[in-house]
Amino acid sequence: MQNNHKMETIKEPKYINPFTDFGFKKIFGEEANKDLLIDFLNELLASQNQHIKDLTYKKTEKLGMSKLDRGVVFDLYCENAKGEKFTVELQKAKQVYFKDRMLYYSTRSIQEQGLKGDWDYKLNAVYIIGILDFVFDELKIDDTVLTIAKIMDVQRNTVFYDKFTMVTLQMPNFHKTEDELESNFDRWLYVIKNLHRLENIPAKLKTRIFEKLFNQASFSALNKQDREKYEDSLKYYNDLKNSLDTAHEEGKIEGKIEGKIEGKIEGKIEGKIERNFEIAKGMLHENIPIEIISKISGLTKEEIEKL
Repeated sequence: MQNNHKMETIKEPKYINPFTDFGFKKIFGEEANKDLLIDFLNELLASQNQHIKDLTYKKTEKLGMSKLDRGVVFDLYCENAKGEKFTVELQKAKQVYFKDRMLYYSTRSIQEQGLKGDWDYKLNAVYIIGILDFVFDELKIDDTVLTIAKIMDVQRNTVFYDKFTMVTLQMPNFHKTEDELESNFDRWLYVIKNLHRLENIPAKLKTRIFEKLFNQASFSALNKQDREKYEDSLKYYNDLKNSLDTAHEEGKIEGKIEGKIEGKIEGKIEGKIERNFEIAKGMLHENIPIEIISKISGLTKEEIEKL
């Protein structure tokens, strides 16, 4: 008997997803693509009178201060000609204490500037930048995309110390369509959010810098080894997103995680989620609390701590 069913072919993506670890570092973390990172940072920090002409990539791994620290790994860590430090972090999943994490990361860029001997404590500026695939609870109401924070004099409402800058991009709050793009900064946000969904380069993005980005992000241009790396990275990203979305949709996490929590989640987690060590490792990498990982993955706290 003849089988009339045709095998369904999976369509290859045209461009890689920037929210995967591989995609983000392919676009922004390679020496050959340094001009892409420079252009993006100059647009992002335009209001800070920042104009970067060149960057040097630095080691992304920092030795931990204690055994509990496990070491800190930045997605990107760079320095400009003036010695100013730029740490860029991609955060795929919501983390309750993400602001604390950003501040903690920034201390590494500050402490490494310390000099032995006779030193007057003069520091170069530090910029810590988070590109988020989630929105801070307090920013859901007004659809804020970009936040820039400094150390302020609250009485005078002026900057007290101008060498520390914390920047966040809440990408889910960016809703502009191609026709609504007005600035180069808009174009960057549009690309970061929509690149993996596009089939062709939009007319408003046909400039030298974006044409290079699309060429570098082309899935078909990847060699076999990089394709495998990307597909592994994409699988982790999709599994992580699906696990968290499923937990919320099925009511396995009831209530909201907000403000300060004291080691437990309000509400109940019901049902069982299939054990998945790969997802648990990924959640640890995103600094998701062990309690949440345990209840989503089905692993015990002891098993997670051994990963």
